[in-house]
Amino acid sequence: MENGEPVIVVEKLNKSFGPNHVLKDFSMEVNSGENLVILGKSGSGKSVLIKCIIKLIDGDSGNINVLGQNIDDLEQDKLDELRAKVGFLFQSNALYDSMTVRENLEFPLRRHWSKEERADKAEAAVIEALEDVGLSHTINMMPAELSGGMRKRIALARTLILRPKVILYDEPTTGLDPITGREISQLMLDVQKKYNATSIVISHDLNCIKMISNRIIMLIDGKNYVSGTFESLHLNTDPKVKEFFD
Repeated sequence: MENGEPVIVVEKLNKSFGPNHVLKDFSMEVNSGENLVILGKSGSGKSVLIKCIIKLIDGDSGNINVLGQNIDDLEQDKLDELRAKVGFLFQSNALYDSMTVRENLEFPLRRHWSKEERADKAEAAVIEALEDVGLSHTINMMPAELSGGMRKRIALARTLILRPKVILYDEPTTGLDPITGREISQLMLDVQKKYNATSIVISHDLNCIKMISNRIIMLIDGKNYVSGTFESLHLNTDPKVKEFFD
């Protein structure tokens, strides 16, 4: 898809958990090659939204189209194929503690590549992914031997190894010191530039958001309340918007 074309379209998405209406007719488009930030209070539905996009959670009503496919129309095998094109960087990193860095990165390859592909290309893919995040020397280390920032980088390397067209970042800088947070933010920009990746980023970190966002959607009261650049929203005088920047 060309830059500027929508790669994700969400139309009138609703999701409730009992009496808690988390998403209410939520609609948005995410364009090819952009970093779109979803900003909202804790519990506002940001993580629910991105889990709906890859059908880890089913919406109650509405439509979600990802890379030209309506996710509700897909059989499980086609859904798995689509998910292989969508990388998910979990807030917790979700590394396997009992596996080396190499084995963590090989894990998605075992799920999505044939034996022949793995024999021919796995080693090169692992090395390139680690080079992308500046951690080639950690290939035989265990997650417990890595700092928090290094674990985040390894999780990103694992996300990148299948060359996803879309990356979903869930609080990528939470729990990191400011310097490491800036390094991760810069890495996200490098990934966007190198792979022309389209990203949805959930974050409360205003420094990260200012640095990486092309556009921001504010998720307030279950709706796409307002969208714009960091600068335009920072100048917005609406009290519901202003409180995020004060």
